[in-house]
Amino acid sequence: MTEGTYQASDIQVLEGLEAVRKRPGMYIGSTGSAGLHHLVYEVVDNAVDEAMAGYCDTINITILKNGRCRVVDNGRGIPVGPHPKFPDKSAAEVVLTVLHAGGKFGGGGYKVSGGLHGVGVSVVNALSTHLDLEIDRDGRHWKQEFRDGGEPNTKLIDIGEAPGNRTGTTVTFAPDPNIFDHVEFRSQTLIERFQMMAFLNAGLRIKFDDARLEQATHYEFHYEGGIRDFVRHINESKEALFEKVGFLSAEEDGDEIQIAFQWNTGYNLDGIHSFANGINTIEGGMHEEGFRTALTATVNRYGRAKKLLKEKDENLQGDDIREGLTAIVSVRLQEPQFEGQTKAKLGNTSMRSLVQKATNEALAEWLEEHPAEAKRMMSKAMDARRARIAAQKAKNTVRKSALDGAGLPGKLTDCSSGDPAETELYIVEGDSAGGSAKDARDPRTMAILPIRGKILNVERARLEKMYKNTEVQALISAIGAGVGEDVFDPAKIRYGKVVLLCDADVDGSHIRTLLLTFFYRQMKELVTRGHVYIAQPPLYSTKVGSDTIYLKDDRAKGKFLADRPNHKNDFQRLKGLGEMDSIELWDTTMDPEQRTLLQVTVNEAATADTIFSELMGDVVEKRKIFIQNNAHDVRFLDI
Repeated sequence: MTEGTYQASDIQVLEGLEAVRKRPGMYIGSTGSAGLHHLVYEVVDNAVDEAMAGYCDTINITILKNGRCRVVDNGRGIPVGPHPKFPDKSAAEVVLTVLHAGGKFGGGGYKVSGGLHGVGVSVVNALSTHLDLEIDRDGRHWKQEFRDGGEPNTKLIDIGEAPGNRTGTTVTFAPDPNIFDHVEFRSQTLIERFQMMAFLNAGLRIKFDDARLEQATHYEFHYEGGIRDFVRHINESKEALFEKVGFLSAEEDGDEIQIAFQWNTGYNLDGIHSFANGINTIEGGMHEEGFRTALTATVNRYGRAKKLLKEKDENLQGDDIREGLTAIVSVRLQEPQFEGQTKAKLGNTSMRSLVQKATNEALAEWLEEHPAEAKRMMSKAMDARRARIAAQKAKNTVRKSALDGAGLPGKLTDCSSGDPAETELYIVEGDSAGGSAKDARDPRTMAILPIRGKILNVERARLEKMYKNTEVQALISAIGAGVGEDVFDPAKIRYGKVVLLCDADVDGSHIRTLLLTFFYRQMKELVTRGHVYIAQPPLYSTKVGSDTIYLKDDRAKGKFLADRPNHKNDFQRLKGLGEMDSIELWDTTMDPEQRTLLQVTVNEAATADTIFSELMGDVVEKRKIFIQNNAHDVRFLDI
């Protein structure tokens, strides 16, 4: 294949689609909300591949009035010629009907690709009731229709000239309601993903329209600064140490890296967000490891050379330097090796050495060229070191009790089972609710930890203050896996489920958010591994005959009334968990056969970082905007 061509012969075929509809979860992760939105990402990923290859600069995504999704790009258009292995089919039909068929599998059509995230657009076709494909290529407009899970309804037909001699691909699809739990796309989930894609592809314009609303909404993302703008966006609700965002880039043997960084006055240690071929590697990997190693070494060398670190001083540790750092590490490589089906961790060892070498050289140069910024950063790192040393004694005490199993918090009512596969820790708001939960629980598998009042907001507190907080110490000891990025050990988690059981009111929501902030900032793997859940206590009760019916929230109440328009009994608003007796609490909130638990997941770590900073940081205006944008859709929790 010559440079820049994209023909039918570049489409490689790996296997058929038979299994997709039988086991969709194997291909898109789930048939819930995440899997539904994954369909959109698969189609958009193909368009982004064209952008990464230099052939596309605009992608338009529209949720149509009928709920279908349309994705339009101005790339080269999928090849329309006959496929070498299937001469009776066009290459475009093969791409849409054969699993793992595309220009990205084998290095022919694309140098690097992010669309390997799942299994290609054929899976979108397999899991849709309708899919219409339109291609503008070589001055002609082609169209093909597919129905009922990917069956061709027509052949690929040339229907005339391409409008305005445009090029590109248009895919319009309707997810199959028999496959998915629901088929209603959530705008905010898509918007966050598209914004991230635009940040990672400097100059790419992504437009999103939702035509379902009476007043159609329109968003447009376009960042000439690329990941520099990404760092500014994450730090927007924080106070930056200096205005300029640092940037470095390098290329070797066709692999490319870009890194943008800026420190802020906050205390978080988890501000490094890494990406490989546009995919968020939330578990890090070799590229992130290379950056961390080089960052620590380079800053220490600079501190010694400038006499900011005295001869008797020990080196700064990685945590000291990373406190308040926001960094985007984005790499593009031809043969990515991802660990696990979720592509959460990059395994290419060559990328570690490339990132490490580039960071050593470019960061040292940046520090020399920006002495004022470097001095502020060094001052903050040395303050962090003093705070770390001051917190060490308290941290060691907490760590010792958590690791050796001794010193479990006195108010913890533990369960008799020691098997994390079946045990659950209920973190309950208040002593009275804790008493009810203790009486209601299954003592074999359910442990109860009451917390008093609102725990410390760790978003605004340094480590030494956090370790001295009684409620935080109780949480750390009860969970038993330690605390902090370098100490937390998932193998030592004492409970497979950590359930937040708070009142269904404003105070309960605030306590829940404080707890989530603590877990995400200090025990991130507890969240990313899916151990954290939110119980759903009901907000209302009413009588139907002699039976008491419990309703989770206003939405459930509205549905109840819609189903029973003649219902005359009053609705009682349940004020708090402490007002329920143990039988009520078990029936409504704790019984595994009847309860509703929301699992807390992190789809995009950088988005989660921004949300926690907006909700729990110092900038009130950002918090107001977030609440206004999301208040109508609280049933989705995908931070």
